[in-house]
Amino acid sequence: QLQLVESGGGLVQPGGSLRLSCAASGFSLDIYAIGWFRQAPGKEREVVSCISNDDGSTVYADSVRGRFTISRGNAKNTMNLQMNSVNVEDTAVYYCSVAGGWGQGTQVTVSS
Repeated sequence: QLQLVESGGGLVQPGGSLRLSCAASGFSLDIYAIGWFRQAPGKEREVVSCISNDDGSTVYADSVRGRFTISRGNAKNTMNLQMNSVNVEDTAVYYCSVAGGWGQGTQVTVSS
């Protein structure tokens, strides 16, 4: 059974950094494209970044390009989202998604 579990969310000050992780079980992440999404209060869920499963190419939302980095983790079946220079607009619940499945989300709050 496919399961995704996010971790690493929390409270961070504007300009700070945070690293989100997603651990998958029940299948191998290596054969799938993977993605991070977020949903802010009162807004629709939006894509943050994706990474392909063939050539490793990445895609970023304009709002995070140059600040966030998606990667496959060093640990087997994990994926990461490095968030740098965060701002209050990055406050949201962040979800990882693979093969149509979703994690439960992890809250990121950017506030001074």
